[in-house]
Amino acid sequence: MSNKIWKPPTGGVSSATRSPRFSLVSDIPVPILLHLTWPSIICGFTVPGLKTFEVHGASLRWFSSYQTEMDEGSIRRRKESQNSSTGHSLDCQTKDQQPVKAIVLQKDIGLLSGICLIVGTMIGSGIFISPKAVLLYSGAVGPCLLIWAACGVLATLGALCYAELGTMITKSGGEYSYITEAFGPLLAYLYSWTSIMVLKPSSFAIITLSFAEYAATPFYPGCTPPLVVTKCLSAAAIIVIVTVNCLSVKLASYVQNFLTVAKLFIILVIVVAGMVMLARGNTENLSNSFEGTSPSIGAIGLAFYNGLWAYDGWNQLNFITEELKNPSRNMPLAILIGIPLVSVSYVLVNVAYFTVMTATEVLLSPAVALTFGDRVLYPLSWIVPLFVVFSTFGSANGSCFTASRLAYVSGREGHMIKILSYISLKRYTPAPALIFNGILSIFYIIPADINTLINYFSFAQWVFYGLTALALIVLRFTRKELHRPVKVPIVIPGVIVLVSCYLVLAPIIDKPELEYLYCTIFIFSGLLLYYPFVHQKVNWARKLMRPITMHLQLLMEVVPPEKTE
Repeated sequence: MSNKIWKPPTGGVSSATRSPRFSLVSDIPVPILLHLTWPSIICGFTVPGLKTFEVHGASLRWFSSYQTEMDEGSIRRRKESQNSSTGHSLDCQTKDQQPVKAIVLQKDIGLLSGICLIVGTMIGSGIFISPKAVLLYSGAVGPCLLIWAACGVLATLGALCYAELGTMITKSGGEYSYITEAFGPLLAYLYSWTSIMVLKPSSFAIITLSFAEYAATPFYPGCTPPLVVTKCLSAAAIIVIVTVNCLSVKLASYVQNFLTVAKLFIILVIVVAGMVMLARGNTENLSNSFEGTSPSIGAIGLAFYNGLWAYDGWNQLNFITEELKNPSRNMPLAILIGIPLVSVSYVLVNVAYFTVMTATEVLLSPAVALTFGDRVLYPLSWIVPLFVVFSTFGSANGSCFTASRLAYVSGREGHMIKILSYISLKRYTPAPALIFNGILSIFYIIPADINTLINYFSFAQWVFYGLTALALIVLRFTRKELHRPVKVPIVIPGVIVLVSCYLVLAPIIDKPELEYLYCTIFIFSGLLLYYPFVHQKVNWARKLMRPITMHLQLLMEVVPPEKTE
């Protein structure tokens, strides 16, 4: 080892610190470097060059240089300028070196990836497996098709409201950022508390359980796959999806793009097959499609409720606004392309089903698309369950991608633990938030039935949709100075507020149960944590979390995001 005195750099990563003198770090193994930090964590004294209790990007980048720079061969040699005087050699060396990317989430999502995120998350397994809830409450084929189309219009109107908000407030986090801006931190905290702890991870778990069920079915012909197999496969899917998202944002978006193309392909196959059946004269189920229907107002409301549940996901792009290239252009374009595409697909797929199945057969079929495939696509009917697996996996990937951004932004604003807002030094991904969402999702797989939990908490989702639309109206009057690249007529958010109120109250009035009260109590129980830990910021909690945060930082090699203008 060299006899020179070893001194860590005191500033950020500059061209000087990347000079050959910096190679002295190679004499000190990384375990020793990391070991030098443990006393500062446990005892509270500092190692020179390292801030106590917090490792910033420059510090952690330097401490991990043995792995990230030496192993990857990214130490850049000084290049002497051939056309300049020797007096300017230092300036030339600085210019020759490539700039270091800021430690923030990178703008890697373009228009195509944005469209695929919306379409891929909205289209899960529902349209292939059980699109019968809308038919059940509407009472006939004609009203059923109209309600599917109307739900698409409502989803588009809601997404246009989000387009104005997303281009006006260019922060990730979706509803969280908009509610914060309009109503303050308290309501935003309740939203993040409910979504991060229940809505997002349980939804992720349900989608992966659907994936696991249809992936395991071919291996258990004639019977239902064992529950333990389904749950283990679901947990494996969660681990794979979280790993992909931790490795690279671009990799996750490529996976999403491929799986979206796959699900659009099977939809095209079903629609074309339905058109062929129509051309052959199979129209008896579509003729006189409005006869004998007299659904009540409550039944129509429940039909809309189930239809809009199938369209859920139209707000996904707003969770990643900071990673979207040119959001003022790409966000409204992605919404105007993606949601009408999903709406047309849903209506045409339902028309295709009714060309070979009666309304009664649709209601009795456990998996409508599989029945359709057996009748129309045989002997190639096996492609339907295969692409249903692709569809559910893509929906789960999109759900994981956006849910982590909510936890990331909430942690950054101080409403969740700070480590959730940290970013991988090597991958530029919100790894702690992704892992946290994945762990919660695996816990939600364990109970026997979490569908009931989702059903009771779904009314809370529409509370926050309504609050977000109301936030748009409020900001029109309180923040008139904000630039609005997209501006919708104010009647549109008004309609969304009214629809949200109806969808919140309809299931409670139709069938009041104590579970809704329990869900409401859970939502407001977040206030018990908000006052001491967020509002008061009690000192003992901060002292407790600092060493834990430091351990996790060094374990995962994550740092706080840099502030960029």
